[in-house]
Amino acid sequence: MVTSPAGTSERILDRIDRLLSIGVGLSAEKDATRLLEMILVGAKELTGADGGTLYIVTEDRRLRIEILRTNSLGLKLGGTSGKPIPFEPIPLFLPDGTPNTQMVVSHAALTGEVINIPDAYAAEGFDFSGTRTFDARTGYRSRSFLTVPMKNHEDQIIGVLQLINALNPLTGEVVAFSEADQRLVASLASQASVALTKNTLIQDFKHLFDALIQLLANAVDEKSPYTGGHCRRVPVITMLLADAISRSASGPLADFSLNGKERYELEIAAWLHDCGKVITPEYVVDKATRLETIFDRIHLLDTRFEILKRDAELEVLRERLAALERGEPPATSAGSDLESRLRQLLLDREFLRSCNRPENFMDSGKAARVREVAGRWRWRDSDGSDRLLLSADEIENLTIPAGTLTDLERGIINNHINTTIHMLEALPFPKDLCQVPEFAAGHHEKVNGKGYPRGLTREQMSVQARIMAIADVFEALTARDRPYKRAKTLSETLQIMGQMKLDGSIDPDIFDIFVRDRVYLAYARQYLADEQLDVVDPAAIPGYAGEGGADPA
Repeated sequence: MVTSPAGTSERILDRIDRLLSIGVGLSAEKDATRLLEMILVGAKELTGADGGTLYIVTEDRRLRIEILRTNSLGLKLGGTSGKPIPFEPIPLFLPDGTPNTQMVVSHAALTGEVINIPDAYAAEGFDFSGTRTFDARTGYRSRSFLTVPMKNHEDQIIGVLQLINALNPLTGEVVAFSEADQRLVASLASQASVALTKNTLIQDFKHLFDALIQLLANAVDEKSPYTGGHCRRVPVITMLLADAISRSASGPLADFSLNGKERYELEIAAWLHDCGKVITPEYVVDKATRLETIFDRIHLLDTRFEILKRDAELEVLRERLAALERGEPPATSAGSDLESRLRQLLLDREFLRSCNRPENFMDSGKAARVREVAGRWRWRDSDGSDRLLLSADEIENLTIPAGTLTDLERGIINNHINTTIHMLEALPFPKDLCQVPEFAAGHHEKVNGKGYPRGLTREQMSVQARIMAIADVFEALTARDRPYKRAKTLSETLQIMGQMKLDGSIDPDIFDIFVRDRVYLAYARQYLADEQLDVVDPAAIPGYAGEGGADPA
């Protein structure tokens, strides 16, 4: 092995100190690109190498260059340089499946051996044709090589560190890499492997965590064909609004800002805000009409009316048959009575069908008529039992003032937020995500304290929870997949939300930024239908206190 020229004890201590310093930096670095660059630059500093390349083993068993540096050529490729690597990855196996041991880096990757070559042009057993071609093109002279494989905790090769042309610190002459260089770089490679593996594991777990969260949110959306996409769209609005508030330089929220970790925490909360709906019965979530359960019971009413119609016709026919058997002419009034009865049946059936549709508001007069119709007709079921036209449950559902849900069903829907809280509070969130339950649980709270489940006031809610409340309302109003309502246009939605601001349902300052910065428009252009993109005049929005002229969406 070649001995290092002029290596004093002081210089060795300096190099060891530098190695420790690099190790500390590697353990703290979280960005993968900067981490790779630190490894290569640190190795070059430790050995005084003029050039160096860091290779990563790919999943398809090739060595891909991630960072390349050569000082004397001013060559900086990959990493933070922003310049792409023009060289093709080196295969670890040839097309016939045999190991590619002719290349120095692939040999090191395949065998796990450290390879120290004093002079590439005099070395035997390796293919340096590519090196010679590079030298001929650039005028460079590649001489000494130090190639060190990097192994992870499972003893798998994850990369290769290759240094070129060690320089004598006194003369600048190209020399061979010393045993001390080799030990230092091997030590650095070991530390680098740990740092790379840690970084990879952290990123892999983060990707897995994100995927599981989105899987749960998508499962909630997929439960219902009518609310599908809600859990995916609310995070979009939430982050658009949060970023707008962070940019605001004046007003009550001027001091609000989110760093990268805080943005991620809020986005996770937005994805999970409705996770409790995973246990909410579909027949409640999907209730498109007032009589719907697992099917629309209006069809049962149609059947009962058909039975009543046939019974009325049969009754008249029986009376006529009995009269004929007695030798008497049929009663002349029977036909007109039947027509009157059938006409009333038709009117009552159409009335109940209209009551079943959620867009028709049920006032006290209509509710009274439902009960009147229910008591007017009786029918016989398959057992011969005499029954009223409507059951008590059917009357209750048909007389719901607005929407399709009874008080009991609304309670079931609202309970999803309690389930969400229980689910999220049971998770061992790390410190950076510890507020996810609070943010997610607040999207049905109102700043006037009249929301649910905890009846929190504005002062008791975080800004993030108040942001999510507005995002949830806006998505629900503009959604096109709800069976119990039509999708609102932008102007209709902002009119409704303006009234909600005035009655204390949503945060007034956040709503003003939502309108002023046209957050609604950034979302609408991507997610709403063309017919929903009408002209919005901020001055016409109730309670809006801000600037901005009419905006043609």
